[in-house]
Amino acid sequence: MSDTPSNMLPLNTEAPNFSLFDTVSGSVLSLSELKGETGTVIMFICNHCPFVIHVNYEIVAIANAYAEKGITFIAISSNDAVNYPQDAPDKMTIHAKKENYPFPYLYDETQQIAKAYDAACTPDFYVFNAQLKLTYRGQLDDSRPGNNIKVTGNHLRHALDCLIKNTENTQIQKPSIGCNIKWKR
Repeated sequence: MSDTPSNMLPLNTEAPNFSLFDTVSGSVLSLSELKGETGTVIMFICNHCPFVIHVNYEIVAIANAYAEKGITFIAISSNDAVNYPQDAPDKMTIHAKKENYPFPYLYDETQQIAKAYDAACTPDFYVFNAQLKLTYRGQLDDSRPGNNIKVTGNHLRHALDCLIKNTENTQIQKPSIGCNIKWKR
């Protein structure tokens, strides 16, 4: 388990568009058709990362809580499925059902979308406003596997509340920490 931090894409960056295979619905879905009325959370996750496993239930809880507020959640896995078969699309389908993901779980086979977002780790969170401009990037909260801090999602929740209220997020945005994305060789 490596501790890789987010790269912290510059705020106000426009969300790079994509069309990726959704392992839940079996369809190819694009950002333009998935984006939320109020905002969109794009998160890079994977099935086997202990950091993601540690926060899965909170990601699901936040996605469910904010869906009625016009926030869409989109999960993307960009890991090399050849060398990490536990992150292959068929395993993503099983994992999404097991975890009750209320959002699409997209597979970035070419890894071009992870590169476009400058994603570095799992989990890596990005919050975009209705115009798809970046308002937050970084961690869910301060909890990590083994650090005995309760998982609350308070950093992501605060960013979403600021977005919904149209107020500036003055909280320091800390990088997420997680497993590095498993890049193809």
